[in-house]
Amino acid sequence: MHLTEKQRRVYRFIKEYIEANDMSPSFVEIQDYFGFKSLNAVYEHVDNLVKKGFIKKGLSNKKRSMALAEEKKNSVSIPLLGLVRAGEPIEACEAVEYVDVPEEMLARGENVALRVTGDSMIESNICDGDVVIIKRQSTAENGQIAVAIIDNKATIKQVYFHKDKIELRPRNPEMKSIFITGNGDFQIYGVLVGLFRKYR
Repeated sequence: MHLTEKQRRVYRFIKEYIEANDMSPSFVEIQDYFGFKSLNAVYEHVDNLVKKGFIKKGLSNKKRSMALAEEKKNSVSIPLLGLVRAGEPIEACEAVEYVDVPEEMLARGENVALRVTGDSMIESNICDGDVVIIKRQSTAENGQIAVAIIDNKATIKQVYFHKDKIELRPRNPEMKSIFITGNGDFQIYGVLVGLFRKYR
């Protein structure tokens, strides 16, 4: 069963928390991390993840009784299109290989993979060498992380739409935003839906 983008983010947070701490996050920690206004939103997301078979809850009422369900083995092969810069834009490459991605990381529609180079998105946990999963679409919501094409070069940034310009904001305090005015050659290539990295 497919997850919504928000469910996918909640699942990834729970999964990474368990792998790092050998216990599940509390509902309050999930609420704080995502800025949910109430715990009801957390309960709803967790219940949906349980129903869809991604996590399981213990029989007790302990605060940290969630566990990961058995890893789903279904994977999909998608094109790895080369490099996207988390910094200044660089050229987007043609497909050079394919990568197998867990099906639950994908969004409906066309998905592609891009390898990140640079560290402008480190505060969003996107690091040099990571592979990001991008849903191909020509629009993005305010504040979403998206891949943008500027003068035939690709970059990954948080997108903000102002009245007279578009801001591509890095998540690294040492770097400055890129601003696109009406004269710029600009398009949204797709939005971030997943990320994976290999530890060596």
